[in-house]
Amino acid sequence: MKQLAILFGVGRFPKGPGTVATLATIPLVILLWKTGPLVYMAAIVLLLPVGIAACEVYEQDQGGHDHKEIVIDEVLGFLITMVWLPLTWQAILIGFALFRLLDITKPLFIGYLDRKIQGGLGVMVDDVAAGIIASLIMQVLYTQTNWLGSQVLVP
Repeated sequence: MKQLAILFGVGRFPKGPGTVATLATIPLVILLWKTGPLVYMAAIVLLLPVGIAACEVYEQDQGGHDHKEIVIDEVLGFLITMVWLPLTWQAILIGFALFRLLDITKPLFIGYLDRKIQGGLGVMVDDVAAGIIASLIMQVLYTQTNWLGSQVLVP
């Protein structure tokens, strides 16, 4: 479980482990996109409790809250960001930038969730919130603009 919390070592990257973990999630987004929306959604639903448990185990082992090596929350947040979108390089680029911006700056209630909720749930919930907000913005971009392109990155 501890290895899952740090995404099998990705969280130990010396600079920007959250950003590196989000980049490392792109192949998972592509793989899940190819399996269809039901499997994609099932993976998200399954990853939430598993991620909470993994974060809880890691925090108990290392001490403190939201250790910088824990990056499974970024994986879930980015998966949520990219759900129900076309698989284009534009969608991946904008989704990546938007999720990282929301995760780093923690605007609105995201920062409140990050500060007030402890344990594994507290580690995961702010990234879930950032992912949901990013996903809503991405859905608006998808339906109201052509910024996300129309070509399929991986057929």
